[in-house]
Amino acid sequence: MAALKEPVKIFIVQSLACFETPQQVADAVEEIYKIKIDRKQCHSYDPTKYAGRNLSKKLKDLFERTRKDFKENIEDIPIANKAFHFKELQKMYDDWGKNKVMRQNVLKQAQGLLQSGKSAGPSGLSEKEQIEIDIKRLELEKLQKEVRPLATRPPGEDYKISLNPDEEIPSEPIL
Repeated sequence: MAALKEPVKIFIVQSLACFETPQQVADAVEEIYKIKIDRKQCHSYDPTKYAGRNLSKKLKDLFERTRKDFKENIEDIPIANKAFHFKELQKMYDDWGKNKVMRQNVLKQAQGLLQSGKSAGPSGLSEKEQIEIDIKRLELEKLQKEVRPLATRPPGEDYKISLNPDEEIPSEPIL
């Protein structure tokens, strides 16, 4: 195992905090700092792993701070940004030239990105669709209250049975 200086340790901790794999970090250290390390050594700089249990407090704090910043600032990652998506789709659209089928596919992707809003919720509906359904439900409840307000409805009416002329009175109670 190679003895590492402070800047290299900081680089390793920050890279691991940004969810890079130990192998990716080892390759990056070799490329940037010209120091050959293996992925097992990188594991020891991840406080979320057993191998990193003895990491110094300073590096643990750096890891936690970097991970928190990374999770909160997702818009800083180009692929998470809608403008980046549209820019890439525009490049793809331009690259296809006269191929109408592929250009149409790119347009469908762009349209899907526009319509998706933020993302689909747990019901599979987009946020906009879910809000529209909630508004319609509230309007329906309002109309039902207007047609038959609670104050004018007798309390026992919920349990009344309406019989047609050709029906008999039931012998057993209806629950």
